[in-house]
Amino acid sequence: MTIKEMNDRRKELGYSYEKLAELSGVPMGTVQKVLGGITKSPRYDTLIALERVLKPYEPLMIRESVAAYGGKKPGEYTIEDYYAWPDDERVELIDGVLYNMSSPTSIHQVIVSKIYVKLDNYVMSKKGKCVPIGAAVDVQLDCDDKTIVQPDVIVICDRNKFKKGIVYGAPDFVVEVLSPSTKKRDKTLKVSKYLNAGVREYWIVDPKKKSIVTYTDDGEDDYDVHIYSFEHEVPVQIFHNECKIDFKEIYEYIEFLYEK
Repeated sequence: MTIKEMNDRRKELGYSYEKLAELSGVPMGTVQKVLGGITKSPRYDTLIALERVLKPYEPLMIRESVAAYGGKKPGEYTIEDYYAWPDDERVELIDGVLYNMSSPTSIHQVIVSKIYVKLDNYVMSKKGKCVPIGAAVDVQLDCDDKTIVQPDVIVICDRNKFKKGIVYGAPDFVVEVLSPSTKKRDKTLKVSKYLNAGVREYWIVDPKKKSIVTYTDDGEDDYDVHIYSFEHEVPVQIFHNECKIDFKEIYEYIEFLYEK
């Protein structure tokens, strides 16, 4: 959400700065400075905390299946419900809420495959123990029964996290390539989920805007945020910046798909 969208939503909900501070856990002085435009570069965790309170609720994908699950409310769904969901409907489970995942576009899939191949080639060339995986694999992110996500690309460096065909715990590296059905989650909810779970590096690739936003662990309980375009080579920090993804090369390869 932009600062303007946050202000508009705050007014729509009728929240005072004091109320918003209470609900988000952000100090009231910080809320006033951020929403008043005084703080020009707010911390990402501050924005995420405010968005959690202010963002419009994303509908749960239930439709006719409600009766089969006892009419559960958002937040009440578990891994058992996730695995019982019809195979022809892709969903993710986040904090007990089931979210729809529509079929990806060709642009989305090519970007995912190119990133995965580059990572895999690097690891193989170094005879490394990290394991890159392209979509889709279940990741039991919080090691509980309320969250299962399917990132587009992950790298796991602790092989003990592979349990019974799923990844149990936080990957070291995650890439999400935005699509219309997932972009809101990937840019807001999942940033918080991944980083709080201990993901060391998280990339958000936006094919429409031709941009990449990276969140990388700075080693001091915080994350550095960088923004790149499809004109850049983006370094992979977990591999000490030795591996780079050339998005200019990827775009030149798929440019024809933008014209279709």
